[in-house]
This record gives sequence, C-alpha cells and structure tokens, in this order.
Amino acid sequence: MRQNRVLSLVGLATKARKTVSGEFSTEKAVKDGRAVLVLVSTESSDNTKKKFQNMCTYYEVPVYFYGTKEELGAAMGQEFRASLAVLDEGFGKAIEKLLQQ
Repeated sequence: MRQNRVLSLVGLATKARKTVSGEFSTEKAVKDGRAVLVLVSTESSDNTKKKFQNMCTYYEVPVYFYGTKEELGAAMGQEFRASLAVLDEGFGKAIEKLLQQ
C-alpha cells in the first residue's frame, strides 16, 4: 500500500511539472538548489547510488533508494527511470513522510 502511495505522489508531482528525471537533470537540479528530494532506483549501479548519496549529502538534499527502474518510470509516464528529483516542497515532504513510515 505504501509503495502505491509513493508512486502515486511521484505521478502527481510529474503531472504538475514538479519533477525532473534522468541522471543529468537530477544532478543539475540538486546542484542548482532546486531539488527537495531525490529518489534513486534500488536497481541502479553501486557507482550511481554512491554518486547520488555523496552529492545529496554535500548539498543537504534527502536521498532515498526506492523502487525499480520500471516502477519509477511508470509513475512518471516514462519507460525506465533510474533517478528523479522532486522540485516541490509539498510533494517532497509528503513522499518523504511515506518513505519514513
């Protein structure tokens, strides 16, 4: 149940144009200070996970390893997505609250 709600919120945020996805766009959003929350697929390579973990720690952005690439992509209306950044504070806090339960 929790998983469906997280992915639903990702979908809503995407429709509201409050997400960016893909490694380059996610990294740019974090470095520009626009990212409120970062989600990285559990299927991502160890190198990708480490890169986002270190970057998000440095820029003080919460990062979570969640879902498969297919699930994240489907929630965004795409095929596969290994990483995405939520740009809206409201959506970010709601997703983070669900992930911490």
